[in-house]
Amino acid sequence: MKSFKALLIEERDGKVCSGFVEMNESQLDPGEVTIRVAHSSVNYKDALAATGKGKIIRRFPCVGGIDLAGTVIASADPRFAPGDSVIATSFDIGVAHHGGYAEIARVPADWVVPLPACLALFDAMALGTAGFTAALGIVRMEENGLSPAKGSVIVTGATGGVGSLAVDMLARRGYHVVALTGKAAEADYLRSLGAAEVMLRQNLDLSKIRPLDRGRWAGAVDNLGGDVLAWIASTMEQGGTIASIGLAASMTLNTTVAPFILRGVSLLGVDSGYIREPYRRGVWQRLADDLRPPHLATMTRRIAFDHLPATFDEFIAGKAKGRVVVDVAGS
Repeated sequence: MKSFKALLIEERDGKVCSGFVEMNESQLDPGEVTIRVAHSSVNYKDALAATGKGKIIRRFPCVGGIDLAGTVIASADPRFAPGDSVIATSFDIGVAHHGGYAEIARVPADWVVPLPACLALFDAMALGTAGFTAALGIVRMEENGLSPAKGSVIVTGATGGVGSLAVDMLARRGYHVVALTGKAAEADYLRSLGAAEVMLRQNLDLSKIRPLDRGRWAGAVDNLGGDVLAWIASTMEQGGTIASIGLAASMTLNTTVAPFILRGVSLLGVDSGYIREPYRRGVWQRLADDLRPPHLATMTRRIAFDHLPATFDEFIAGKAKGRVVVDVAGS
């Protein structure tokens, strides 16, 4: 049986380590769809998993990579046939089921989405879980009544993958986007993506967050959690909508009920991991259509499969910007 290359995450003597190994298809996890992986991507979650900096992996050993896009080799499900171009993200991929950092992957058919027309496999991974999550947040907020006419939308953690894509998507749809970042040097980058204003997180006084402050935002995409999310809740306008997407700063939320019962603010939890069909395919279709970020190429860089391990520390140190696509097939 022909072998293939994979980045395997293991636990040895109580420590997490990762490295390239040779595997064969008999070592893959169960699933109806076997895929030749063309591209994967690098997310903060991937870096935490591969380095052991976060308790992400739920079983060892596990091939990393929560995203993958490629071509079907074999399928036991009638929805997919050999030669089909497909995407698989989220669910247990890369954390409890062998993931996208391998030249061959096998996953359950319910985790697979057909590649939308007009979307290349590379672009699908430039979007990846980050793009799907940002789009899902916007779809959820608009279903809750948000529109450009309602007012400004703030995006926190704006230079990260989800943040950058959210800024780009919202600006394309005509929103007045305010990008909140801790990186002053990236202000021009955020404006190039469509941010109308850039706010520096270090200029916020988060030591005294009022239950209700001056209303400023009709919508918010929050990647940070913690005190920043508490401040956002207190500064939402009447009927405003918050999409809670991440916890890069903290998973703790110390706030009051005042914004929710006195201003009618909605706090929407955005879980991109387990959204199923037909909703999942619908969001991907919109990513290929009206939510497709116009500056996707600008915020994306590609790396060779061999260079993947060197990128993890960049993400852990908070130095990553935009999106990183891994050319798995190019190895």
